[in-house]
Amino acid sequence: MNVDAIIIGAGACGLMCAVQAGFLGKKVIVLEKNSKPGAKILISGGGRCNYTNQFATTEQFISANPHFLKSSFNQWTVDDTISFFETYGIVGGEKTLGQLFPVDKNAKDIVAVFTSLCEEMEQEIWCNIDVKDIEQTSEGFKVSYVLGEKTKSIIAPKVVVASGGLPIPKMGATDFALRFARNNGLNIIETAPALVPLTITGKDEDWYAQLSGNSVFCEVSNDEMSFEENILFTHWGLSGPAILQISSYWRRGEVFNINLLPNQNIIELIEEERKTNGKTLLSTLLNRFYAKKFTDALGKFLPLTKTVADLSKSEMELIFKTIHEFKVKPAGDKGYDKAEVMRGGIDTNEISSKTLECKKIPGLYFGGECMDVTGWLGGYNFQWAWASGFVIAQNI
Repeated sequence: MNVDAIIIGAGACGLMCAVQAGFLGKKVIVLEKNSKPGAKILISGGGRCNYTNQFATTEQFISANPHFLKSSFNQWTVDDTISFFETYGIVGGEKTLGQLFPVDKNAKDIVAVFTSLCEEMEQEIWCNIDVKDIEQTSEGFKVSYVLGEKTKSIIAPKVVVASGGLPIPKMGATDFALRFARNNGLNIIETAPALVPLTITGKDEDWYAQLSGNSVFCEVSNDEMSFEENILFTHWGLSGPAILQISSYWRRGEVFNINLLPNQNIIELIEEERKTNGKTLLSTLLNRFYAKKFTDALGKFLPLTKTVADLSKSEMELIFKTIHEFKVKPAGDKGYDKAEVMRGGIDTNEISSKTLECKKIPGLYFGGECMDVTGWLGGYNFQWAWASGFVIAQNI
C-alpha cells in the first residue's frame, strides 16, 4: 500500500500523529491492538479526560535526560493543545492546579475529534491488530501483525512506535515497544509503575485499613520532591493524588514523610488554645482539623484524652512529630494494573530530541509513554503525548 508511515498504537500520541500528518498531506495507517481507538483516553479522569495542564513545563517530568523535552514542548505548546481542541468544539475548564477538563464534554468527545478527522482525511485506523515485529527490508519497514488467526504484514518507508507503556494490561498495554527496542540494541532505563497507589503490610496494616475511605489534605514529601494534595486511606494502604504523585519518586524500601497539617503548626495551635481554654482535650482540638474517625485513630500515637494544659514537653514533641513528620514505609505498590503511567522506558539519548527519530534506526520514531518521559498527575502526560505526536508528524 502506498502510505508514508505506519503508526503502531491509536492512543493519544498515535492519534495526534495521524491527524497532524494528515494536515500535511501525508497518508498513514494506524494499527491498534484494541477493538477501538483511544482506550486509555476513554478511561482517563474517570471518563472526563484531563487532557492537558495549563502549567505544564519540562519541570514536571521525570527522565534521566531532563532537557530532552524542551524541543518538543517548544514545537507544540500547551496553548497549541488548547487551541487545537477548541477548534473542534472542546473548551477546557480548570478543575484544580491547572488541570484542564472538557466543559460539557468528556473523553469520548476527545477521541471523536481524532477519529472524525482521520475519517475526513482518509487516515486509516485498523483495530484488533496485534503487531509482532518490525523488520527493515530493501523496500522499507515491514510490520508483521496478527489479525484473528492470520499473520500478515504491511510495508512503509517510515514507522512510528506509539504503543504505550506497561500500565493497565487489561486495556491492551503490552511491552512491544520495550521488547522491540531492547532487541535492536537500544538502551532501556529501568521501568516501574508510576502514579500508583502504595501498599502497607505488617504491623501497621490494620491501622491503615481501619481508616479506609478517609481522605486528608497533606503534604507528602521525600528527599526529591513534595506535593500538597489529598491522601486517601484504603484497606490495603494509601492512594489519592498526593500519594500517586510521590509514588513516581519513591523507591522500594524508602521511607517518606507526611505532614498531616501543612501550612499550620500544631504546637502553636496548642499554645493558643492553652491561653483561651486549657481544659480543651487534645482530641477536641484535633477534631477541628480532621474527621473524628481519623482523630480517634491517632490515639494509637497520641494522648488524646489529655487536656492541652496538661501536655508535657515530651508529649508536645511526640505530637509535633506525629502530625508534621508522620513516617510511612510502604511495602510496595499496586503494580501496573493500577498504575496510571510507567516510569523509565526507552532511553531518550537513543532518540533525536528535535525529530523523535531513532538515531540507530533512521526512519523509525518513538513517541508517548514508551519513552523515559514520565509526567506528574494532572494532564502532563497527555501534553507530552500530543507534543510527541505532533513532532513526529512533521518528520515522517
